[in-house]
Amino acid sequence: MSTLTIQGLTKTFVTGKQRKQVLKCIDLTLADNEFVSIVGTSGCGKSTLLSIAAGLEDYDDGAVSVDGAVIDGAGMDRGVVFQSYTLLPWLTARQNVEFALKAAGRSASECREIADEHLALVNLSAAADAFPNELSGGMKQRVAIARALSYRPKILLMDEPFGALDAMTRRQMQELLTQVWETHRLTVMFVTHDVEEAVFLSDRIVVMGIGTIKATFDVPLPRPRHEELASSADFIDLQRQVLRSIRGQEPIRA
Repeated sequence: MSTLTIQGLTKTFVTGKQRKQVLKCIDLTLADNEFVSIVGTSGCGKSTLLSIAAGLEDYDDGAVSVDGAVIDGAGMDRGVVFQSYTLLPWLTARQNVEFALKAAGRSASECREIADEHLALVNLSAAADAFPNELSGGMKQRVAIARALSYRPKILLMDEPFGALDAMTRRQMQELLTQVWETHRLTVMFVTHDVEEAVFLSDRIVVMGIGTIKATFDVPLPRPRHEELASSADFIDLQRQVLRSIRGQEPIRA
């Protein structure tokens, strides 16, 4: 089991003499192999929540744990993918994936084998020797995903990973991510401002208000998911319900 548990999480930013509470007693559990999207208006705290789960930010009160073990910083049990590609420009695609593996003490032959396996998983075998400036935005993000998965984390944390991509590439990346997730079957927290994306990808959608959780929606849509699903009545209805929740409107009753 690989579960992420957040209990009573509170976070305050201090700027000069001002204090701003950005998270207020957040309780949230992501089950083993569950894909959960976090949505909400800009500034509601969703990226801060993910950064704390990644161990990249501290917090005032509460607890964050993976499989019952409280986290106190970044760790190999959590892979992180951001909107910016964070690739090292002087390394090839393969070398970028190998970088974290070498830091974990893997041998050169193991690094090469694992990197090639994960580049193949994201359909980038042909670009293994290319440098980041030779890759498109979508290809760079595929390298970042391959790198995050290469050391087999229990949980994948993704903060607006497709936000900088054009619409066509974004849909391709969404379909690729669902395929990769179905292959690896790991727990995913996915932050996005795109409600359609959240419905397409998720098992569950969490709607945040300012620093709080307003509502949660189960996504009972069949898998595997393909582009045609986005035009179905069930998909459109759920998307509408989530949007109304974000806007603070009452749900439409049948």
